[in-house]
Amino acid sequence: MEANGSKSPRYCGSGFRPFLVIFDALTALFQVPKIGPFMRLQTILEARWILGFSALLAVVCGLFSAWMFWFFLLLFLCTVAFFRDPERTVPANPNLIVAAADGTVMDITESDENQVLKTKTRRVGIFLSIFDVHTNRAPIDGRVIYREHRKGLYLDARRPECSEKNESMTWAFENSRVTIVVRQITGAIARRIVAWAKIGDELKKGDRFGMIRFGSRTELYLPLNAELLVKTGDHVFGGSTIIARLSDS
Repeated sequence: MEANGSKSPRYCGSGFRPFLVIFDALTALFQVPKIGPFMRLQTILEARWILGFSALLAVVCGLFSAWMFWFFLLLFLCTVAFFRDPERTVPANPNLIVAAADGTVMDITESDENQVLKTKTRRVGIFLSIFDVHTNRAPIDGRVIYREHRKGLYLDARRPECSEKNESMTWAFENSRVTIVVRQITGAIARRIVAWAKIGDELKKGDRFGMIRFGSRTELYLPLNAELLVKTGDHVFGGSTIIARLSDS
């Protein structure tokens, strides 16, 4: 399902859509398939306009000022570091649910998930600082059955009320055993949610399905009977850290 019965915008919360359209057109030849190992390249392509702009300024300004050259070169390198997307070792056991994002577990609460599951769940909230990898990954093997963008505010992603008030994108991944809901939430700095996967896509556990830029929050809504394997304060890694275990039955 998509918000308002239409497709969710590729760049949610962006005030620079005309410029992004131009950059997308100029870089169309460099697009890669958004599946499997190619998804890793998509992460750095999301930074193409920042990288191109900083590289251009480094070259132009370097003709007049050495310190400006080094400043924009540093900006270029920091951008590459921020959009890094390392490979992860994904646990194969189908009973294991992995983190959908890198970051710190801020809270674990029982919460009604009323958008998709319509039932009480255990919510795990993960805060992503600007130093964390910002790619989101599928917590289970499964099919994308739901994707909906919701407009909202841009409160600090560490504030409890951001879950209900901030702009977000809600996803649901389903297999024969379980349905897991993941919510990408913007923050005070992170104001752009990028969605790569589409409804109907079959993803493997750990596959990349989107990202949020420059600090944000990701929530997972788990069944109450799942055994929780993380606690508040733990630092987790998307696609590899096991956060819960389903029963064998």
